[in-house]
Amino acid sequence: MLLDNSLYYTSYKIWSYMPEYIRHDEGTFASLTKQQKEAVGLLSIGTFLEYFDLMLYVHMAVLLNDLFFPKADHHTQAIYSAIAFCSTYVLRPIGALIFGYIGDNMGRKTTVIITTFMMSFSCIIMANLPTYAQIGISATYIISACRIIQGMSSMGEIVGAELYLTEMIKSPIRYAVVALVGVFGTLGMTAALAIASCVTSYGLNWRIAFWFGAGIALIGSIARTNLRETPDFINTKKRIKNLIKITGFNAEKLESHPILQEKVNKKTVLSYFLIECTGPVWFYISYLYCGNILKNTFNFSVEEVIHQNFIVATVEFLSTIIVTYLIKKIYPLKVLKVKLIIFSVFATISSILLGKISNPLELLYFQLFFAIFAPTGFPGFAVFCTKFPVFKRFLCTSFTFAVSRAVMYAIVSFGIVYLVEYFNHNGLLFLIIPILIGYAYGLFYFIRLDKVSENYHQRD
Repeated sequence: MLLDNSLYYTSYKIWSYMPEYIRHDEGTFASLTKQQKEAVGLLSIGTFLEYFDLMLYVHMAVLLNDLFFPKADHHTQAIYSAIAFCSTYVLRPIGALIFGYIGDNMGRKTTVIITTFMMSFSCIIMANLPTYAQIGISATYIISACRIIQGMSSMGEIVGAELYLTEMIKSPIRYAVVALVGVFGTLGMTAALAIASCVTSYGLNWRIAFWFGAGIALIGSIARTNLRETPDFINTKKRIKNLIKITGFNAEKLESHPILQEKVNKKTVLSYFLIECTGPVWFYISYLYCGNILKNTFNFSVEEVIHQNFIVATVEFLSTIIVTYLIKKIYPLKVLKVKLIIFSVFATISSILLGKISNPLELLYFQLFFAIFAPTGFPGFAVFCTKFPVFKRFLCTSFTFAVSRAVMYAIVSFGIVYLVEYFNHNGLLFLIIPILIGYAYGLFYFIRLDKVSENYHQRD
């Protein structure tokens, strides 16, 4: 039954379909209310904390993989690195399904407690885990299991935060507010690199970073629990019944309403999937692939690799702020279209440029271009998600997001190892070109939908 599932989300969605005279002043959303500002703040902080914990190991992998994986040649080490990296994402869709079910049937508070505990617990284990030299292959298995747990517990929270704000705030301010969540996600990644850089540069024990991460997860629990200042999950059924009574619906009529029966368009799902597939490719090339070049070609130390990646992350963070400001005046899909055009020209010669790079500074410029111009789903989520049926929106967007990460991180992690081995830098084009074609298809599909609704030609 509908009334027994997804109560927290459907309460607002039903509310959003009530006539204007029922919603009173809240229906206008002319400016952000105090409650909305608090929601933006808490959701942004939660996303920051999640990405900090999730990316801490990723950015310290050049150090930690040597400690937790067997010693081997460069090729085998690359395979180990791929396993450690993609293990974070491969079971994320399962985590989305499991915790989505728990959230729908037991409440958000229970889900938050479980996922936060899992994130914190995995950080504590990693902070105390003996190295491969001490306990052998068991260290490899345990560290991989911890990464899987972190990936599952994160369950695409950024999607939930962005969707919540999309449905709470009216355009045009909606686009910038939702993009702000992405900005804080990038800030979390940058902060993880900052901690990693400090730990390695000043000779501190790397375990301190993970103890810090465990504490961060507990703080995140408090922040996200405070978001429950809105009506509790337990009272939501009563609220829905009251709304049904006000509007003259009964439960049976509500379940058969066209809004609830609206089907998901497969092309919309495919287009969104293709758009979200880009992020893993650009991230892996910018930070991990280029990081390996710094280490193996230019003999950078672990500290130097992390420091250069920190510079890239900082610039990427600043670029997200600029883009967030731009979409206050320019429609998000227009921004994405421009980025696609600029980057596509660069992408076709990227392998040639990598082959001609002769010093770390030139490689830094290459990384920065990827960080600034590589097209992703940011900042278009507030547009994309509205193309899904309202009562299937959360499941469709979160699960599609999780699947795109699981599939692409696995493909990229292992694919680049073999493609580069056989084709050198040209092997990257076997991934870059198809990904750009898929992205272009997805983006122009959503642009066509917006042109039909006349949103694309509007300033907002």
